[in-house]
Amino acid sequence: MPFRTERIHVVDDILMANEMAAVLGGDAEAALKSALENEHNRFEIRSIVTGFVVGDHSDNIVVDVGYKSEGIVPREEFSESEIATGSKVQVMIVEILPNGEMVLSKRQADLEIGWKGVLGNNKEGDKVRGKVVRKIKGGLLVDIGVPVFLPASQVDLRRAPDVGEYIGQEIEAEIIKIDAERKNIVVSRRKVLEEERKKNRENLVKELHVGDLREGQVKNITDFGAFIDLGGLDGLLHITDMSWGRVNHPSEVVQLGQKIEVVVLDYDAERNRISLGLKQKTRNPWEDIGDRYPLNSVHDGEVVNLMNYGAFVRLEPGIEGLVHISEMSWTKQVAHPSEAVKVADKVKVMVLDINHDKQEISLGMKQAERNPWETITERFPVGRKVKGSVKNVMNYGAFIELEEGIEGLLHVNDISWTKKLTHPSPEINKGDNLECVVLEIDKERQRISLGLKQMQPDPWTTDIPTKLQKGMVLDGKVTKITNFGVFIEVLDGLEGLLHVSEISDQPVEKPEEVLTIGQDVKVKVINVDYELRKIGLSMKGF
Repeated sequence: MPFRTERIHVVDDILMANEMAAVLGGDAEAALKSALENEHNRFEIRSIVTGFVVGDHSDNIVVDVGYKSEGIVPREEFSESEIATGSKVQVMIVEILPNGEMVLSKRQADLEIGWKGVLGNNKEGDKVRGKVVRKIKGGLLVDIGVPVFLPASQVDLRRAPDVGEYIGQEIEAEIIKIDAERKNIVVSRRKVLEEERKKNRENLVKELHVGDLREGQVKNITDFGAFIDLGGLDGLLHITDMSWGRVNHPSEVVQLGQKIEVVVLDYDAERNRISLGLKQKTRNPWEDIGDRYPLNSVHDGEVVNLMNYGAFVRLEPGIEGLVHISEMSWTKQVAHPSEAVKVADKVKVMVLDINHDKQEISLGMKQAERNPWETITERFPVGRKVKGSVKNVMNYGAFIELEEGIEGLLHVNDISWTKKLTHPSPEINKGDNLECVVLEIDKERQRISLGLKQMQPDPWTTDIPTKLQKGMVLDGKVTKITNFGVFIEVLDGLEGLLHVSEISDQPVEKPEEVLTIGQDVKVKVINVDYELRKIGLSMKGF
């Protein structure tokens, strides 16, 4: 190589021999031989020697270590401040080539020197400080002068989800294992933390008093609360002590790993249990609740939760009241709160009741609005004709909406003067628009009775007495068959009963065996009861 210099250290050897000769009693030859042996031993493979930077070549730094030719060290093993010409450096002899060239390593020399220093100055149980440099299989590599292994299980008091988060951090750890032959050291940060935790626990026990404010970290979250690490002792922050308002789950208030300030509510030294509070840091909003929310006062609120039996409405932070489903609407039969409100809705409510002991407020939504039933007789007086849409049909009648939230019942008996109906359909169906008459209003029970047949004159008092008399023979049509007889339509919409005993001169057990619906028949009127509005018919003799 161009920087190679052949050297024979004859002068140095002679001077060394003379010095040694003086020591050995004047035997210069023996002294020279000893000096040459020392020189040979000094340049063995893996020995560490001191040299000086004399130049650079391509990706290598040239170092003179006093050998017959300079050695080379990869440039990457130096920092910029170490490659100036004349800089003193310690290197390890990696290889001596047949041509006398020497391959050196500063990195290996630093590592070897570091290991000797660490192994010479430390033992198992000692504390060391170092920087986490990278993540490896099973844990971390920490530089304490030499790379040592920190297992993942020893990184923290609880196993960290990702130990890679510690890379770049300066940490303190305890040496738990040294293998000098393999140059392997295992350390534990957890042991240091446990020791600190024990000391903190002892100090905390001495200083802990009910009412103290303490900073802690959320260690664990359960359905009933959160455990807070106070720095040596864990305390329970129960869900009921998190907020003056209602909390569905502790995770709504605190997060894992969060640092919070809490109040010491109780400390049981024998059982080593600490009760903590968060809401106690603020004034209890229930103290003067009656002054801020007097009975029958109306307030703005926000729906925060729905239950089967009602909705919780927040009046202010920490103050929530229940609106029962029965207090949601004057006019609608609310089966579930979601039919009236949804979460986050802004609503007006009236304070109905306050239970100071249980810290409960009963609220009403409908009471914050005008009750439409208070003026119902003014809007729908008895006898007035009204129009509406059929909202629902039941066996006993049809419900007709007269205005939003106000429905009246059209009973099946008030649909027709003449037809014997057991169900509103097919005369009336859902969605039909009808005009009816208001028959009756019950304000207390919030009920309106409607009539459809009353829209027309009663034929039993007008037409029927003149058109229908006992002894008349009429053409009719079978409209309905029962086990006791058959109904026959004899006039438009007017039906009479043909009893099973009047169907034939011969005994009849089952009317459907003799007659069918829609069949045309001749019948005789054998009875007319104008008061009960019943017509008796007979087929005997035909």
